[in-house]
Amino acid sequence: MTPTERLQLGALELAGLGRMLRHVAKLTPRSRWNAARLIAELGQRAPTSIGLVFEDRRYTWREIDAHASRWAAFLGAEGVRRGDVVALVMDNRPEFLFALAGLNRLGAVAALVNHHSVGKPLAHAIRVAQPRGIVVGSEHLSALLDVLPDLTDIAGPSQVWVQSDAGDGPAADSAPADGPYRCIDAALAAAPPLALGRVPLPSGADPMCLIYTSGTTGLPKAALITNQRWLVAAALFGGTICAATPRDVIYMTLPLYHSTGMFAGWGASLISGATLALRRRFSASQCWSDVRRVRATIFVYIGELCRYLLAQPEHPDERAHQLRLCTGNGLRPDIWVRFQQRFGVPLVREFYGATEGNAPLVNLAGKPGMIGRLRPGQLVVRCSPSSGAVTRDGHGLCQAALAGESGLLIGKITRVMRFDGYVDREATEAKILHDVRTIGDRWFNSGDLVRVDADGWVAFADRVGDTFRWKGENVSTNEVAEQLNGCPGVLESNVYGVVVPGADGRAGMASLRVAEAFDLDRLAAHVAATLADYQRPHFIRLQRDMRITATFKHQKVDYRDEGFDPERVSDALYLLESDRYVALTPELYLRICAGEAGPARRLPRPAGARDAA
Repeated sequence: MTPTERLQLGALELAGLGRMLRHVAKLTPRSRWNAARLIAELGQRAPTSIGLVFEDRRYTWREIDAHASRWAAFLGAEGVRRGDVVALVMDNRPEFLFALAGLNRLGAVAALVNHHSVGKPLAHAIRVAQPRGIVVGSEHLSALLDVLPDLTDIAGPSQVWVQSDAGDGPAADSAPADGPYRCIDAALAAAPPLALGRVPLPSGADPMCLIYTSGTTGLPKAALITNQRWLVAAALFGGTICAATPRDVIYMTLPLYHSTGMFAGWGASLISGATLALRRRFSASQCWSDVRRVRATIFVYIGELCRYLLAQPEHPDERAHQLRLCTGNGLRPDIWVRFQQRFGVPLVREFYGATEGNAPLVNLAGKPGMIGRLRPGQLVVRCSPSSGAVTRDGHGLCQAALAGESGLLIGKITRVMRFDGYVDREATEAKILHDVRTIGDRWFNSGDLVRVDADGWVAFADRVGDTFRWKGENVSTNEVAEQLNGCPGVLESNVYGVVVPGADGRAGMASLRVAEAFDLDRLAAHVAATLADYQRPHFIRLQRDMRITATFKHQKVDYRDEGFDPERVSDALYLLESDRYVALTPELYLRICAGEAGPARRLPRPAGARDAA
């Protein structure tokens, strides 16, 4: 950077820090601030201002506070107390936020379950949370009822509260009138408001919610989000990144169970008083009409959304908007500038941060392709790109990656930059690196590879280990393999991610050793029934014998390199087209590489997306 650029960036960073410091009294572990208190404050300070927009509905801050208080009164009357965990399984809609705020007002903990999960992953998410009860939207009642018989091994849940979806109609009527299932619409409407202060406010160190995040192995882990962590993230997005004010409208299509939706959307809105324009799911064909209709000034993305929008035909509203900023993560360098130029977006601010991590990065300058500059207490160390194992010197300490190299991003664990970990203590310890710069120090292992550039800038490179990113989600290869192994005829499965020209991240591919009775149509049906859309293997490779390493582990590196190219793979290859697997011929392979077929053509949807093709 030139001296002028350094001065400009320094001024940006100082201004952002100043906006965060306005909230410093709220951000300490001993503070008595939380989301419920922010809502109550907005209800008093700006009672008639619009705080939430959803479809044709508008809610003032006073109305949002009233809904939150009724949820708190109802759940409190049902026996939910401070520290209790309640699982929340619901689409993006206002009731999700009202229920979350009601739980927060009680000092209870909301387990934000990925509502796209079905079967074993859904049962796992509930089991690890050990909830006192479950709040489920009627749109997901059927999936929940399917797994409840598998949860008899845990103490809860003692109640399942079903809340109707206005667009779902009579689905809630399927809930039995007795037993642990109860439709609560009428009870909620009749509940007397529970004023803030009727229940002692929790501290910043108390847990607010659980957000599920995929690790390098196994099923998703429940990351513990304290009130302080949530408030710091809200202030970072609302203050430093977005510089939001009550005049702003934040357009949010990402799922609220995800940290980006929870922090950059709801958190930024509450900390700043900006309006949150919430959509149930992303639609590429309707996005710009929505943005114009709600007069959005801030758009929160994941990189794939930007690629989907670029793939759309020209839309009359695509430049007729009031956006001043887009912020998100995963916007790849090859489309960054094109996205800004085509849609007339003045500024893009990319950020990076693991849900549970302590090494956030922000690209305030809008430098294309970068996730930010390394801050004090952050380090990129040399490691094995396939396993993530760090490289140590003769003293047993880690080696820092040099400019031009890729390495593992880590963050030093201190009293300020905490790592609160997961519900699972073993999983927490597995994410901590010891003896990095000095003997006895402790660092958070992000599990991500980044490339070190000049002046401390870094760019995202890839995930390490057995996890790859697809549609904005981390996909655990072991989790997918376990589901595939449950399909009749599958003897053994090896799952990995492969690069597809024109698509972000890596698409899922599975090498299978199968029995004579194996049937591809049955596999396709099994995949649809047991895996979320982003987890499903787009490519299948059938083998007689599975390659293993000297330590009897599945070989992944060679498989990833060979990919789905029929010229390099002699085994039978198949592509997931619609709801079935079809033979992947050399002609079809060329069409995939040209973007005329396969995942790049279909532009696979992020969780909850629609009309992305």
